Amino acid sequence: MKNIVKKWTGSSLILKIVIFLIIGAILGIVAPKATGIMIFGKVFVGALKAVAPVLVFVLVTASLADANTGIGKRFSTVIVMYMCSTFLAAIAAVIGSFIFPVTLNLGSEYVAETAPPSGIAEVLTNLITNMVSNPIASIANANYIGILFWAVLLGISLKMFGHKETITVVKDLAEAVSTIIRWVIQFAPLGIMGLVFESVSTSGLAIFKTYGKIVLLLVACMLFATLIISPLMVFFSTKRNPYPLVLTCLKESGVTAFFTRSSAANIPVNMKLCDRLGLEEDFYSVCIPLGATINMNGAAVTITVMTLATVHTLGMDVSLLTAIILSFIATLGACGTSGVAGGSLLLIPMACSLFGIPGDVAMQTVAVGFIIGVIQDSLETAINSSGDVIFAAAAEFRDMLKAGNEPEFYRTGLKADK
Repeated sequence: MKNIVKKWTGSSLILKIVIFLIIGAILGIVAPKATGIMIFGKVFVGALKAVAPVLVFVLVTASLADANTGIGKRFSTVIVMYMCSTFLAAIAAVIGSFIFPVTLNLGSEYVAETAPPSGIAEVLTNLITNMVSNPIASIANANYIGILFWAVLLGISLKMFGHKETITVVKDLAEAVSTIIRWVIQFAPLGIMGLVFESVSTSGLAIFKTYGKIVLLLVACMLFATLIISPLMVFFSTKRNPYPLVLTCLKESGVTAFFTRSSAANIPVNMKLCDRLGLEEDFYSVCIPLGATINMNGAAVTITVMTLATVHTLGMDVSLLTAIILSFIATLGACGTSGVAGGSLLLIPMACSLFGIPGDVAMQTVAVGFIIGVIQDSLETAINSSGDVIFAAAAEFRDMLKAGNEPEFYRTGLKADK
């Protein structure tokens, strides 16, 4: 058994994921009724979601309690990059929707079960409310705004008044939880097999036939955001070829995020990737959970494209000023998107309200979003989550290069798995 475990952990994780991905797709086609296979995906995602809130809390607390000085400017840099990339993604979606206008078949049979926010004021109110919610409840409910808020306060307090022994215990706890995460990630290939099987066996390729145009527009805008906009931002920040970093993050983070469809569940994967990129734990343990909340390129694209598709369906005209305002609303709304599957879709009615579109019509658009969610939400999450690491790395590499230090990633590539 030890030899089997050693061989499994010693082989390439990405290669195992690709192999089991193919196996899951084949099983979904030839044996769609073998629903027991889905349990692998449910257990894997469940384990990630269960441990991720605890990981974020202890890592942020430990990092701030034992933090070095000099990374404050780096935080401001990564926050600016998060927000700018989300806004530029929304702008790209506006341009794409004008060049290739798409209409939807909106029918009364689509009914949404969850009430969306009524406006941007409600989104901001919810953010503030979540921030000051009970810390225990925040961890239990995976409320990452609340987790970050209380972890930051506790970390700062420990740094000011904590004894070295106490800080050491907190650091040991963070390392222990990180070790558990590494164990969970080793089961990623089996988990992804179950997730792929579920998608293929339930949806297949039928969604391309009915909703092909809107799917293609969403995919094109998201790929433009991650393969053109993000690399340009990394290049201007580091003055280095951005594609090795971008493609590495897409491969190491985007693949798992695509199938888990949860930025929150992918936080542990991103933490591990940041470590392999050689980033400072004090830095990435805070900015990665933050990125899962405010770095929402894919969500901004979804909100913008789906809203303008509704506008075009209703035959409404859109002025340049209105399009810019829509981009701002999509950016702010995306930052309030929950890090769970389908979280961005409920922000569509808020954006539609800018054009005076009735709520019942907007909710029909939301329903269409859920139908194509197997592609839309998967790709959206992959772009959102991989972007968290891309910009965190770019911000740190920028500081290193300014100081005359060549980042290890540019010299030797990723560090080996622990």
